Amino acid sequence: MPCPVSHAARQASAAAPLPPEALEPDEPAAQDRRQALMRQALPIGPGSLLWECAGDLRGLLVIFRVGLIQNMHPAVSRALEEHSGEVFLKNPWNRLLRSIPPIMGVIYDPQPDEVGRQVRDFHVQIKGRLSDGRAYHSLHPDIYFWTHATFVEGVIAARAVFDTPFTPAQKERLYRESITWYSRYGVSMRPVPPDYASFERYWNEMLPTLQPTPITHHAIHMGRTPRPFESIPRPVWWLLDPLVNRFSQWLGRGTLPPVLRQKLGMRWSRADQALLRVFAAGVRVAFAVMPTEWRYLPTAKVGRRVAREQVRARVV
Repeated sequence: MPCPVSHAARQASAAAPLPPEALEPDEPAAQDRRQALMRQALPIGPGSLLWECAGDLRGLLVIFRVGLIQNMHPAVSRALEEHSGEVFLKNPWNRLLRSIPPIMGVIYDPQPDEVGRQVRDFHVQIKGRLSDGRAYHSLHPDIYFWTHATFVEGVIAARAVFDTPFTPAQKERLYRESITWYSRYGVSMRPVPPDYASFERYWNEMLPTLQPTPITHHAIHMGRTPRPFESIPRPVWWLLDPLVNRFSQWLGRGTLPPVLRQKLGMRWSRADQALLRVFAAGVRVAFAVMPTEWRYLPTAKVGRRVAREQVRARVV
């Protein structure tokens, strides 16, 4: 996930050059491939599937799952350990929740390309070595696209469990919109599959390569955690903390692909599955009667409001 960093670190990142591998090569073949991908891409905005679904509050129900899958990639886990580990280990919910607004901004902000490049630049200094000595950089195309892929798949997974699953045509449309989403980071498009069928193959090929990491071990075994934000009264969080952690871990177990659940040594019973079905049905009913704008994360809510105001201004 994107690494929340200090103001000083952001300034350093902004001043540091991007690693060469993060950018599209000047070779004609690379440029032709990027142009071909962008011809496949669909716009994001009012009426698009990403606009309607990415900022849905139900995404919070799979955020623990997305974090686990993302950090089963050794380089992603190592980057979090080395560059945000102190923050994550001390206050994981703060670390997790602060990652959401920048990513949503790349979809909903009036200046999404600018936000995308800001998010990219936060990662310029996130580099180091894996436990086997190999070098990694968070902006390496294979690593950076993997983190994006987990967000795209997370939108599809949230919809499958807590709403009406996407049809094949909708998955294709959503994926092509996600190409536009990724292009806003201003990084190499080399790893980006051209369509949903190719993305699905990429996803299924990646799953066997994932493995338990120190970050996933901490996440699935964490007990009490500090308040994510000081605005939450201490007594309130003292009561909520065990429920939030255990419930998130339970939802993570239930919504993970079975192959990853097995790799992480997680148990999931028939009773668990029955409870998840009941809970998911309750969520679907609640969201069916909820006012539309209540269903969205703050960044998405603001972006949607701004877009409506812009439409009204053009009409006037």
